[in-house]
Amino acid sequence: MAFRAGLRSMSTATRSSLKIGLLPADGIGHEVIPAARDAILALGSTIPKPEFISLNAGFEYFTKKGVALPEESIDVLKNECDCALFGAVSSPSKKVVGYSSPIVALRKILDLYANIRPVVSVAPTPGEKPSVDLVVVRENTECLYVKQEEITPGPNGREARATRLITERASRRIGTMAFDIALNRPRKLLTIIHKSNVLSITDGLFRETVRAVPANAEPAGKYDEVTIAEQLVDSAVYKLFRDPQEFDVMVAPNLYGDILSDAAAALVGSLGLIPSINTGDSFVMGEPVHGSAPDIAGKGIANPLASIRSAALMLRQLGYSDGANRIDKAVDEVIREGRVLTPDLGGSSKTQEVTDEVLKRI
Repeated sequence: MAFRAGLRSMSTATRSSLKIGLLPADGIGHEVIPAARDAILALGSTIPKPEFISLNAGFEYFTKKGVALPEESIDVLKNECDCALFGAVSSPSKKVVGYSSPIVALRKILDLYANIRPVVSVAPTPGEKPSVDLVVVRENTECLYVKQEEITPGPNGREARATRLITERASRRIGTMAFDIALNRPRKLLTIIHKSNVLSITDGLFRETVRAVPANAEPAGKYDEVTIAEQLVDSAVYKLFRDPQEFDVMVAPNLYGDILSDAAAALVGSLGLIPSINTGDSFVMGEPVHGSAPDIAGKGIANPLASIRSAALMLRQLGYSDGANRIDKAVDEVIREGRVLTPDLGGSSKTQEVTDEVLKRI
């Protein structure tokens, strides 16, 4: 995976240890988070000694305890952990009284306002330019994901409404994050994704606020090298499949970013390859993009590579680029060789077999 530049590192103050919260949550999260943990352990002295803290969250926990995100997990993350890894969450398609997604809650509680999802293909030959190399920067706290919905009676039967929230503050923060990432990548191209031709107020505010980031940057001229482009979200999906090389960094409101990054995964073969981090200014949480995959949970065939890559992204955000690069290189080699892969990539190997192959190369 060639995502070598773009993230702005958090403080790298000297640590004797690195406390990492582990929240496998639901489904295959219990199978892939241990793989990420083992990849971090394989780095040895490259990073401060990792200390892992297992924490509860998820729909499965909710069915047993009546709460999806216990206060204890929140307190430990806030007061004891330097970072965290989240596995996957099951989201029931019908409303379940008392349940709400713990990952959505954590993003708000910890102010993890940016979800950064690099989508990079593995070139056949080391050093060769990948055919797909883009980053989706997704606003993480607003849009329709504020989950303010209601059903009321009406002349045509029940009427369902949802509130879509876009604020100037959130748009400016995610825009600044996206400009920073674009500035530190070779192409320095930022595409703003919106639908302001229809949603002129909400998407209009997002578009205008992001475009205004360079004018308010300090020092003045900081982003002069970044080229700004725009794309309507529907045509962006079309172009993503027809010509992914057109994109470098894409910044989008919550819902659009979610859809675009999942769609982009098809360009590189599987959701099981796409990592992400949820990050703010003082905390970072790695999270593979794939879901809880209940159809394969417990079968030992889940792809651990997205989780392992998410651990690398998390470490890079914390300033441990050497360790992150070692993990990325090992994953690239396993994919390039193609001998030990899970079924989603056309192979027949088990989760642990793929994990072991990566660990050997780290």
